[in-house]
Amino acid sequence: MSTAATSEIPITDPNYKPQPGRLGNLTAQQQEALDKFRTEIQQEGWFVPERMDDAMLLRFLRARKFDVLKAKEMLQSAEQWRKDFGVDEIIQNFDFKEKAEVDKYYPQFYHKTDKDGRPIYVERLGKLDIKALYAVTTIDRQLKRLVWEYERCLSHRFPECSRAAGHPVETSCTILDLAGVSLSNFYRVKDYVLQASSIGQDRYPETMGKFYIINAPWAFSAIWSIIKGWLDEVTVAKIDIIGSSYKDKLLLQIPVQNLPKELGGACDCAGGCSLSDAGPWQKE
Repeated sequence: MSTAATSEIPITDPNYKPQPGRLGNLTAQQQEALDKFRTEIQQEGWFVPERMDDAMLLRFLRARKFDVLKAKEMLQSAEQWRKDFGVDEIIQNFDFKEKAEVDKYYPQFYHKTDKDGRPIYVERLGKLDIKALYAVTTIDRQLKRLVWEYERCLSHRFPECSRAAGHPVETSCTILDLAGVSLSNFYRVKDYVLQASSIGQDRYPETMGKFYIINAPWAFSAIWSIIKGWLDEVTVAKIDIIGSSYKDKLLLQIPVQNLPKELGGACDCAGGCSLSDAGPWQKE
């Protein structure tokens, strides 16, 4: 795995303008908060230089509106969780041998990039076959796989996407496909979805860029009222809920050749897009 931080990759895109609160676009107060945050955790002896570059510290600061104390508490909690959950062990040794089987019953995959250079993450909840899924895997192994993928994004996908785009890429573009989803299936998988949402929001903050919920059925309002309660307002504001007429909206953000055929795009990877892991992170 590459460990190059996105903040160390040269910017070659002449049109790149960093968003507020990111490296290259900090107010004096934000820069002061970043310096204070970094200095305090260094002095307290729990700074990990391999992981805690300025871009990563800024993610936690943005998640807590640049309140250094709250950002520090959030990062401390995330560091304790890493030890308790065994993240270093997962990075080194986790092998999701059942990936191809799980893909049949609950497809979850990264595939190419959107127009901003972000990796696209697709989850097809409507394909869920809960009985078959839990015959081949467990919630614990699914969560370990999720963490392995988050870590791979930080260490590998984001840096390679940044190189390809010529500017820092720190977030992903998520598509949650609800075609065929049933309320009963959702309720049976909600424990996993709740834990997965918590890991993303609390342990890997500010890594979600765009989020599209497509093929939302009429009954989705009941599901959404539950999910929304698990998310903070910043996350909720990034979510775009679309029915079955989603294609035009997705193609404003995603090149047609990067969108899988089954979602209305033109990509048809050999062996299926969901198992290809195609993208700049895969060397030819």
